[in-house]
Amino acid sequence: MTHGGEQQYLSLMDRVWRTGAMRGDRTGTGTRALFGETLKFDLSDGTVPLLTTKRVYWKSAIKELIWFLNGESNIRPLVAQGVHIWTDWPLDAYRKATGEAISRDDFEARIIADDDFAAKWGDLGPVYGVQWRRWPRYAANEDGSFRADTPFDQMTELVHGLKANPASRRHIFTGWNVPELHRMALPPCHMTYQYFVADGRLSGILYQRSCDLGLGFPFNIFEAAVLIRMLAQQCGLEPGVLTWMGADCHLYSNHEHLVTEQLSRTPRPFPRMDFARQPEDLFSYRLEDFLITGYDPHPHIAAPVAV
Repeated sequence: MTHGGEQQYLSLMDRVWRTGAMRGDRTGTGTRALFGETLKFDLSDGTVPLLTTKRVYWKSAIKELIWFLNGESNIRPLVAQGVHIWTDWPLDAYRKATGEAISRDDFEARIIADDDFAAKWGDLGPVYGVQWRRWPRYAANEDGSFRADTPFDQMTELVHGLKANPASRRHIFTGWNVPELHRMALPPCHMTYQYFVADGRLSGILYQRSCDLGLGFPFNIFEAAVLIRMLAQQCGLEPGVLTWMGADCHLYSNHEHLVTEQLSRTPRPFPRMDFARQPEDLFSYRLEDFLITGYDPHPHIAAPVAV
């Protein structure tokens, strides 16, 4: 079975750039966008959708996924591993609050060196990992007021459900916790995941409310595929198909060079992913557990992030 691999993504990128609606956006950069797109990636042959028309730093993506699964909300563990993908948001907030024209490198150095600084300026609020692992719950007091109760761990419940009742239609987790959105540095873009078991294979859908096709998508689709592989391994299943559903699919107006260069390149086969071991649970994976072979990408294409 084939679903077009990387070419379907490139076709979407081309259509968005040529025919997308010109729209203003939160960052003030401007985008071209289409609404409501679907892509499918077959994972049953052991490959993962790691884009080849530009180099994707897959180790950073794995580190981010592990960070999510650890329920983290502070950039410090990422920065300590040389991952910078979340730094721009707290850095921007710090610059606006203090007026200090600090460089990213100096900001990250302070995050690592100073516990109090990291606690105050490195925290992103209740973003992905918090909602995935520590969704807030409240219990009623006798006087009608509410108190914080034990948080709900969506990921532990998901694994339990896949094992205990694989035919369920409720294998879902989400980061879209409405009352907490205002406290997040960035509300979840890859927001809702659902899973389906049939014939011993685990398939998944990712619903993404907002997708930066140039910079975000390569990480989003790879991590969604890796998560299917991790869940499948933990539940004794084989991987199936990953379906990606994008709502606002956009390219930033200052990414023309990225679009032009990437569309000029010929895709190569997706690499294979294997595991070095089977960890005891979903939360015990380490970077060295993920073995990527046959990855032969075109060179990286640099482009600015809109904050």
